[in-house]
Amino acid sequence: MLVVYTGGTFGMVYDAKSKALIPFDFSQVLELVPEILRLDINIKFISLPTVIDSSDMNPEIWGQMAQIIFENYYLYDGFVVLHGTDTMAYSASALSFMLQNLDKPVIFTGAQLPIGVARTDARENLMTSLELAAAQENGRPAVPEVAIYFNAQLLRGNRAKKKESSQLNAFRSENYPVLAEAGVTIEFNWPYIKKHVDSAPFQINTRFDTRVGILKLFPGIGRAVVRAVLETPGLRGVILETFGAGNAPTEPWFLEEIALAIGRGTVLFNVSQCDGGRVTQGYYQTSRFLGEVGVVSGGDITLEAAITKLMFCLGQNTDNEVVKALLVSTIVGELT
Repeated sequence: MLVVYTGGTFGMVYDAKSKALIPFDFSQVLELVPEILRLDINIKFISLPTVIDSSDMNPEIWGQMAQIIFENYYLYDGFVVLHGTDTMAYSASALSFMLQNLDKPVIFTGAQLPIGVARTDARENLMTSLELAAAQENGRPAVPEVAIYFNAQLLRGNRAKKKESSQLNAFRSENYPVLAEAGVTIEFNWPYIKKHVDSAPFQINTRFDTRVGILKLFPGIGRAVVRAVLETPGLRGVILETFGAGNAPTEPWFLEEIALAIGRGTVLFNVSQCDGGRVTQGYYQTSRFLGEVGVVSGGDITLEAAITKLMFCLGQNTDNEVVKALLVSTIVGELT
């Protein structure tokens, strides 16, 4: 098993001298979590060249993580990525697209409380993530996909969202069932776990185009704000965060700005502000125009998966029609 440490709350310990939490030397992890030695698993721990707070995460670092997994893919049965919680859902979504033909577990986990705190959730999250990454069914990895484990639940990585900043149950998956639950035993939800890949070789694709933006609608949004986002120089794609089932204002100026942006070649991807449910363009009159002018419906995709998928698809293609076709297709189970 390979454990990759990227930084975040997980790796903080109390320093008696400064009386503050400071990053710990990850080589000391066995001293802080001696329970690992009880597992019948061969484990190697490595860190990114520079550990970061997850707020500093970016596509270049996603590429570093993907490269580490690629270089070690045939040396280990599974991978655990220790990551800060704030952008974990973004990273798990991005890696799900980058790790193509993945047939082994890549389990993201972290902590709400540092490992150096007495009540930390770091130990249980790490221990169970290791068990999940090592678990097998019929001689093959039980969870051959990118997932997030947190607070007794295993979630599909590109279906998860961080929902709590102060509670231990930090992540939810509103539009897709839990993959596994850890109680006295680990109960797998087999019908919803990704099927194995038998023929295609594992490879990575690290090309992302970051010339994207997010336009979150709100009552009273003005033309100047909409135009400022949609007319950003060099912009190739925008997530349009709409109301309810994909609805947007019907004021003429708004519809005109949307049509002008699409006419300039900007891909607009409609994602609901609701955590549950889905975008259904045309169900209400307030969303019918969006479909008519070429806005792409995001279905039940999360914002985190939507923005990383948009960057990924734009990174592979210059043809907007190809990009739009990929956005409405399920690549790795990110939408229904």
